[in-house]
Amino acid sequence: MSKASTLKKSGTDWKRLHRMKDEEIDFSDIPPIDPTLFKKMVVRMPEKKVALSLRLDPQVIDWFKEQGPGYQTRINAVLKSYVEAHSDQTMTTAQQHGEGNEIPSSHP
Repeated sequence: MSKASTLKKSGTDWKRLHRMKDEEIDFSDIPPIDPTLFKKMVVRMPEKKVALSLRLDPQVIDWFKEQGPGYQTRINAVLKSYVEAHSDQTMTTAQQHGEGNEIPSSHP
């Protein structure tokens, strides 16, 4: 976690939260968990990224960094969109989200 992201003050009233009893917590907006729900779940393993050294103009890097944390992820998303827009064979939604690398939730 970057230092900048840890400096933001939380909007949570932590003192009030610590004083609350379990009975005071409102769960009305949370649907009940049915055991059959877990049988339907799958764990989606993200596709592993490839590390490489890439030379970019300083202005490009500066712009992406100015957008906040996750600049490398955004650069990847921009490049992926470019590839998709200029490819005869566009990526499927599953490929875009790293799907297809699934293991059943019952896997240890």
